[in-house]
Order: sequence, then C-alpha cells, then structure tokens
Amino acid sequence: MTALIVTLYLAFFLAQLAVETGLAVANLRHVARAGDAVPALLLGHVDNETARRSHAYTLARGRYGLVHGFYAAALILLLLFSGALPAIDAALARHGLSGAHRFVGFLVALSAVPSLANLPFSLYGTFVLEHRFGFNRTTARLWLKDSVKGIALSAVIGVPLLYAAYGLFALTGHAWWLWLFALLTAVQVFMVWLYPLVIAPLFNKFAPLPDGELRARLEAMARAAGFRARGLLVMDASRRSGHSNAYFTGFFRPRIILFDTLVQQMSVDETAAVLAHEIGHYQARHVHKRLVVGLAVQLASLWLLSLLMRWPPLFAAFGFAAPSFHAALALVSLCGGAFTFFFAPLESYLSRRHEYEADRYSVAIAGAPVALRSALVKLNGQNLSNLHPHPWYSAWHYSHPTLVERLAAIERAGAATRP
Repeated sequence: MTALIVTLYLAFFLAQLAVETGLAVANLRHVARAGDAVPALLLGHVDNETARRSHAYTLARGRYGLVHGFYAAALILLLLFSGALPAIDAALARHGLSGAHRFVGFLVALSAVPSLANLPFSLYGTFVLEHRFGFNRTTARLWLKDSVKGIALSAVIGVPLLYAAYGLFALTGHAWWLWLFALLTAVQVFMVWLYPLVIAPLFNKFAPLPDGELRARLEAMARAAGFRARGLLVMDASRRSGHSNAYFTGFFRPRIILFDTLVQQMSVDETAAVLAHEIGHYQARHVHKRLVVGLAVQLASLWLLSLLMRWPPLFAAFGFAAPSFHAALALVSLCGGAFTFFFAPLESYLSRRHEYEADRYSVAIAGAPVALRSALVKLNGQNLSNLHPHPWYSAWHYSHPTLVERLAAIERAGAATRP
C-alpha cells in the first residue's frame, strides 16, 4: 500500500511539474517570437520603448520563475523523501517535547525550512531582477526590518493559533475538524478587521487623500454609486516598489487604498475609472463570494484531513512511525499542491469573469470607457506586464484578462451604453 501511495503522489507531482514547465516554456517561446512588437489593438497606446522593456522584463521574470519552479519542486521532494520530516519529529521527541509543544515545534520548523531555502531567490528577485527594471526601491535595511516584523507577527499570531488548533484537536474528539473550521473562520474575519488598523501600518504609512479635484471626484462618484467608504487613503507604496495598484480593505464599510504611485501617474479621470472598477468588485460582492468559496474549500480540506488521520499507510509511506496531527498537516501542505493545481484554470476563469464584470460596472458608473482603457494601458506599461502571453498560459494562470482582451471588452461595453 505504501508503494502505491508514493507512486500515485509522484504521478500527480510529475504531471503538475510537466504542465507547469510546458506552459512556462510555451509562454517564453511565444513572447520571444513576438519580440517587442506592439499588438495591433494597442498601436498608438503603447510606445516602442515600453514594448521593448515589457518584452525584456517578461522574459527575465519567466526564466527566473522557471528556475525557481524546479528548485521548489526539488525542495518538496527532498523534504518528503529524504527522511527529514520524521527526523525533525524524532529530534523534538528526544528533547522531551510532546503534545502541543511538539505539534507547534514541528510546524514552526517546517515553515522555517522553506523560508530559509527560498531566501536566495527572494533576495535575487528583489535586489537584482526588480532593481534591473527600475521597480525595486527597497533598501537592505528596509528589507531586514520588514523581515523581522514579518517573523514577529507570525510568532505573535501564528503560534497561539497553533496551540489553539491542537487544543481543539485534543479535546473535541472526532468533531475536531468542525471546531477548527469555526476557529479559523473567526480568525479570518478578525484579521479582516485587524489588518488595516494594526498590521498594514507596521509596513506602510497611510494618509488621507488630500482635498482637491481628485478627492472631490472620487467622493462624488462613490456617493453616486451608493458606496459608503470608511476612508480614502494613500499608501506610500513607492518606498518599496514602482508598481501601481488600488484595493479595498474591510467587508461592510471598507477603506479605499490608493498606491501613491497610482495617484502620481494617473489623471483624475483615470483614477476615477480605476476606483469605479474596484467599487464594481464590492457592489457585485466578489470578495464575499470568494470568501464563501474559500471557506467551503477550507471545510472540505479539514474534513479530508480528518479522514487521512485514520489512514496509517499514508504516514508510513513518508517515513512516519505513526499518524499524528502535525504530520498530517505537513503532508497535506506539501503534497496538496500536486492535486489542487489542476483546479487552477477554473479558479482563474472565475476570477477573470469578475474582472470583466467590474470593468463593465466602471464603464457604467464612471461613464468614461476611454479613461478606463487609458488607465489600464498605463498600469500595464508601468508594471511592464506581458503584452504577448500564450493563450494557454494566460487561461491557466491569469486572474485578470490580458490587456488586449480587456480593452476589446471595454469597447463593447462602451458601445452598449451609448444611445
């Protein structure tokens, strides 16, 4: 049975690796063949220099991702089949740790190993690759401060949560997975409230959008849409990166967050169109729908975990002497990606549908399809997004439609609103 389990896992793992690699290579070749040519629909919107830099950045990111993907795959196999996980578990037992302390110690060690192993890629991606294309503005000191804060937050929030999870497992019998689901749901809702108030300000500064034409325009548009926001804030994203974005935080009266790079680079009409798109997400309850789907997946995963806990051959297949809660969590976290990977196209498809819906809302509420098209072209250019993604690659991985697809859809939406 153990040999069958290992064979089945490796079949899915290698299939995932083959698909990921095939899509990445196909995308790189597609981009290389297209060169720095501007797609026909973007002629007059994207200049040759932006197209050239986008081409170079896409190839560099793609090659980096390909190498990192092989490295990550090798790391997973090493952790699963080198005996490292049972060795860590045995070492904790030898040092007298048992019960909750052993559970927490094992999972902390498991999270630390990949973090340390991926450190060279993280540093290269930030200080070499992003710097080469003018995006990185993070200093070594700021990176170190962010890392220390991240570790501290993980300890303050994550460790008590792990102890609570073990307590529920130990005290609630066969229904532990339902109790754990309730706990995780409560924590997620609490974090939605806590993040903008406590966590985000640890890493960035937030200031009210100054009075003026832009603020007046955005507030008027939000009122017209029946959208009640708790605040309209600008975040100092430029401290770390030249990338631009905007987002909401919160469920009921969310805060609107604009990157300072977005405010600096967009006109009033363009910023209003971007905000109208975000309001479209909120009014269509996209965040709420994704939360419900996420909770359903989480509940199903915990139920499956409860079943796997009663299957000793699974643990024996990966070198564990007996089933345990921490070993089950480790195996699901390391092995699960090989099985859930094949649901990625469905998730991407649904996300792209939401983006189209939000774009249509922006056109309707802002009444400026030209401004939305211009804003998207600017965002694409400023972020050096891929102008020539392979159709299969974008279908599998892209949470947003490609720029060409979005502009065509906005043109259709604009035509539908004209008398």
